[in-house]
Amino acid sequence: MGMESFAGKLAAVTGGGSGMGRELVLQLATAGCSVAACDVNPQTVEQTAAMAATVAAPGVRVTGHQCDVSDEAQVLRFRDELLEQHASDHVDLVFSNAGIGGGGSFVSSSRDEWERTFAVDWWGVYYCARAFLPLLIASGDGVLVNTSSLNGLWASLGPGMPNNAYCTAKFAIRGFTEALIEDLRTNAPQVRVALVLPGSVGTDIIANTRRAHGMPGPEDMTDEQTEEIRKFLVTAKLVAQDAPPEQVRETLVRLEREGKDKALLSAAEAATIILDGVRSGAWRILVGKDVAFVDERVRGMPESAYDYAELFKNLPADLLRGAKDLPEGVKDLLPEWIKDQLPDAETGG
Repeated sequence: MGMESFAGKLAAVTGGGSGMGRELVLQLATAGCSVAACDVNPQTVEQTAAMAATVAAPGVRVTGHQCDVSDEAQVLRFRDELLEQHASDHVDLVFSNAGIGGGGSFVSSSRDEWERTFAVDWWGVYYCARAFLPLLIASGDGVLVNTSSLNGLWASLGPGMPNNAYCTAKFAIRGFTEALIEDLRTNAPQVRVALVLPGSVGTDIIANTRRAHGMPGPEDMTDEQTEEIRKFLVTAKLVAQDAPPEQVRETLVRLEREGKDKALLSAAEAATIILDGVRSGAWRILVGKDVAFVDERVRGMPESAYDYAELFKNLPADLLRGAKDLPEGVKDLLPEWIKDQLPDAETGG
């Protein structure tokens, strides 16, 4: 059963300082829904609240809160601030959207990096579910919306590109959310749950990941810090083995900019798909043609999920056109058996 209108509702959105989180806040406020948005960065979430105030329907209140969702005490504080500032005893919608990357390898990444990534991506969803479920029950018509990923279906970025901590967390979110379907149906039928699976979406996750792991901006990195990044960029074939620190910095600046601007979907488009799914009553919301393709292929040929040439054989034309338009640095990440399928740049064929 769907939710016909967001008007008069109250929502909590994590990761509301940028990307899909910010767009969810803006679109909810426009639709007449009051919102409490949180983010680990207090400046960006306050900017979101200010932006939402300019588009909000009459009577809508939007508040911004600082919160690191990997810390349960901060999640509980966010919940309490929400109830006080919105003078409410319930919440109608919770969007657990916050996420970062990092911890690519269980073998070679630092344990601290792996566990920081997993804590934000998985424990953040778990802590928010624990904190807000009683308030969703009190709503009488609550919806818990958990954001997994294409990497909650497929645990890799491709050859030579492990993505261990992020994929582990996103698979956990998917399993937890699907297990909640019957749990809520049996024990809290006034609440439903939705699983969001985004593909390539233009967000600030690259820059946010860097900040979350305590790394400065590329221009402020020491030569020692660029050395750690250079190893990843060499593996991704984005710089040469002997690339100097300045080239590493320039490559990072370009990736942070182009990775957001030239994704297959904008954050606003992704937020619209998510909210349309929530309205319709869907429990599984695929965000993007790329994730729909991977979902179909992995389910249809699970034994070939990590035989990349087989999995990505005969890519659909619309995905190939999207891949052709990727920034050169990102396109360089594609293996040869995908590059060979790309439409000709001159003919568009």
